[in-house]
Amino acid sequence: MINAFDTIILAGGTGSRLRDVVNDRPKCLAEINGRPFIYYLLDQLSDNGIDNVILSTGYRAEQIEQALGTTYQKMNLRYSREDHPLGTGGGLKKALGLTRHQHVVVMNGDSFLDFNYRDFLHWFDSARMRAGLAAVWQPNCNRFGELEIDDQGLILAFREKSPTPRAGWINAGIYLLDRSLLENMPQETFSLERELFPHLIGDGFFARNYHGNFIDIGVPDSYRNAAEFFARQVTE
Repeated sequence: MINAFDTIILAGGTGSRLRDVVNDRPKCLAEINGRPFIYYLLDQLSDNGIDNVILSTGYRAEQIEQALGTTYQKMNLRYSREDHPLGTGGGLKKALGLTRHQHVVVMNGDSFLDFNYRDFLHWFDSARMRAGLAAVWQPNCNRFGELEIDDQGLILAFREKSPTPRAGWINAGIYLLDRSLLENMPQETFSLERELFPHLIGDGFFARNYHGNFIDIGVPDSYRNAAEFFARQVTE
């Protein structure tokens, strides 16, 4: 099962919201407890037996390639570099040129979810699902927007961010996609979240719910909390 998917990390963002505290590197290399953030994602993949990872890069791509090289632990690393910004969907579509399988696992390069990776892969049923995402419960989801999910896991809506704090399920930035969804997008530049996912609502797009620890380092306050977050992960 593990070897039936290609794994891609989206690491091409400019990190503009983080620029006040991390301005000399792409945000996936932002240092946390003496290590680049992306090391924590790669550790998670390595611990689950993944041996090949593709990194979709753009902003300061050369720094990522220099920092990571072509291997990490026992994993082979390859790079799909954007010559100009393509958006999360466009960058992923370009990276398909390095893949071998019909389905791809996609991870945002600026967020981390402590979850059962193998469970996520075994849960995905390609016979009835076109796409899947990992959802995580948050006591306050107003920064992220909220997922509306039925009792079968079908995603019914992506609700906009709200100024009123409320608990709910959010998109954890981990996806399992049929490659044809990307190949059939006519444009070169597009966003997964804004231009692909809305068209999949009610059409084979499911969520797997988790209650694991989650962090997104995309804004300064969250980045400042990351050191304690990962220190706590080690002790739990």
